[in-house]
Amino acid sequence: MPLYYTAYTPCFRKEAGSYGRDVRGMMRQHQFDKVEMVKLCKPEESYNELEKLTSNAEEVLQKLGLPYRVICLCTGDMGFGASKTYDLEVWLPSQDKYREISSCSNCEDFQARRMGTRYKPADGGKPRYVHTLNGSGIAIGRTLIAVLENYQREDGSIEIPEALVPYMGGMKEIKPLS
Repeated sequence: MPLYYTAYTPCFRKEAGSYGRDVRGMMRQHQFDKVEMVKLCKPEESYNELEKLTSNAEEVLQKLGLPYRVICLCTGDMGFGASKTYDLEVWLPSQDKYREISSCSNCEDFQARRMGTRYKPADGGKPRYVHTLNGSGIAIGRTLIAVLENYQREDGSIEIPEALVPYMGGMKEIKPLS
């Protein structure tokens, strides 16, 4: 331990488009894809592992060169089973505000107790519950919006972030049709 897992998965939202006027369309899709990161670790490692998990999500935004901030949520804004949560928010010029693009949480032993997931310490002590952590890599649709908005030039063309150029067949910009 620790154990690290990732999953690329489609996600579904029941209330798509009805949550608020400013989160319609691609900002609040009914179905979207994302990468989920999960960690199982010893209790004494969990808060250090949360920092690493958050850093993994931050690294994607840094490589894309997107302006972002990290917010430590207050208890009222966290999920039911979380003991500490960080939200990563990316700057969206069209809305003149930051929007959540990732969330990373330490659930301590809350989920492990429900699943009955324990480990046996190396010293032979009695089994202990693992601590579980989870985080969304980054929301793909919202990331696309952030790239398009933050890299759009005055002439309407879009500069491709250097990290994406190899995946775009070497293309360095997208130009509007004339």
